Amino acid sequence: MAGLEGIEQPRRHGSATAARWSPAIEDERAHKALELFGNPTEAEVPLPSRPESAATARRLTQVVILRHWGLTPRMTEDAVLLVSELVGNAVRHTGARVFGLRMRRRRGWIRVEVRDPSRGLPCLMPVQELDVSGRGLFLVDKLSDRWGVDLLPRGKTTWFEMRVADR
Repeated sequence: MAGLEGIEQPRRHGSATAARWSPAIEDERAHKALELFGNPTEAEVPLPSRPESAATARRLTQVVILRHWGLTPRMTEDAVLLVSELVGNAVRHTGARVFGLRMRRRRGWIRVEVRDPSRGLPCLMPVQELDVSGRGLFLVDKLSDRWGVDLLPRGKTTWFEMRVADR
């Protein structure tokens, strides 16, 4: 190809991936999740306890925090990561068939809750540099302003809170 020396050409497999993901497509998927499962700011949204439900929870978190509440993309990214970790724990460690997602906003704070029927408490473990698992609660601890677990008569709610600047 004359005249194109030194210009990196797009790779076929890379362009196929780029065609499948875009912010607009992800935004559309987030709104579709809201339509299908409900708004976690209005009531607890029940989700099946399957690994693919983490993607649904991430999309619901994204659309609420970024679009409905108008918060920053950085805060949205952090909250999406943390909800994914809490959902992952509920799916992997509780044996539940369903878990619940709830989001709340009050002056200066957002709160994200994941409820499951297990009374087994999550455990914040020390993390080593080469660990390949067990970092979920470590991330929750580092990126949230506070987090905790509320024991219920039948299960628990694991939650995190983040400070937000009110306008």
